[in-house]
Amino acid sequence: MMKNRPGEKIKLASLDELLGVVNEESAMEIEINKIHAFKNHPFKVLDDEKMQDLIESVKLSGVLTPVLLRVDSNDEYEMISGHRRLHAAKMAGLTTIPAIVRELSDDDAVIAMVDANIQREELLPSEKAFAYKMKLEAMKRQGMRTDLTFGPLGQKSAINTRDILATEVPDSSRQIQRYIRLTNLIPELLDMVDNSVLKEAGKLQMALRPAVELSYLPEAEQTALLEVMEGEIRTPSHAQAIKMRSFSEHGKLNPDVILSIMQEEKPNQVEQFKIPRERIDKFFKPGTPAQKIEDTIVKALELYRK
Repeated sequence: MMKNRPGEKIKLASLDELLGVVNEESAMEIEINKIHAFKNHPFKVLDDEKMQDLIESVKLSGVLTPVLLRVDSNDEYEMISGHRRLHAAKMAGLTTIPAIVRELSDDDAVIAMVDANIQREELLPSEKAFAYKMKLEAMKRQGMRTDLTFGPLGQKSAINTRDILATEVPDSSRQIQRYIRLTNLIPELLDMVDNSVLKEAGKLQMALRPAVELSYLPEAEQTALLEVMEGEIRTPSHAQAIKMRSFSEHGKLNPDVILSIMQEEKPNQVEQFKIPRERIDKFFKPGTPAQKIEDTIVKALELYRK
């Protein structure tokens, strides 16, 4: 049985279903300095505009939705759900936060942590990648794999854990597999996949499908590819990534081959003129989207020509 914890009890029956807790559970105020992040937590806590809005909300009204915790081996608390709320509470100067404390095994904690976050909009590919991997491994450890089931007319069919997971999350089984492959990328390449969503100006971006192909390259070859990509200021197309994977599987991928493939003209490729970012940064505010920078430069050139 979980130990009784001192703290002010706050009845939050209306939140029970949302948090997946039973009716008799209630929230208590927990000291923030006794809470630590979930181990290998895959969801990023960014100090962006949305976080600033959350901080202002916490300053004004406090933390309205309790976080979910479990007791750790040091008699303190591990965060299951609510890392963003905890960060906002810290930034707002709070010393306690409303929380519901549950007894959870390691695997149950992983599943609860992923389930509480995976439905959020605007998740980055890296967040989905590690979240799906963590939950899938926890499900397998819990014995949720059904290797043989009987379909129509007694036919045997295989149902794997990834198919079960696909019924609980927004992505298909095949898409889950693609995301999990991303966990085999070196951090610099994985960041480029995230940049395809964040679209930060001046940073290389890479689509999911070529990234999946590149995830099959050994780390040394990925590092060699990174050097070529940074030198060429471009990322490979899906077709180029497939070609690199094929050369790698035959033991023939090296920096020269990588450069040769990267310099191949992509289908429908439009010739680009590149300006070093440091030469134009002083004319734009930090964080200005690349498209806005391009549009401004074109307008300036039009005025110059006139």
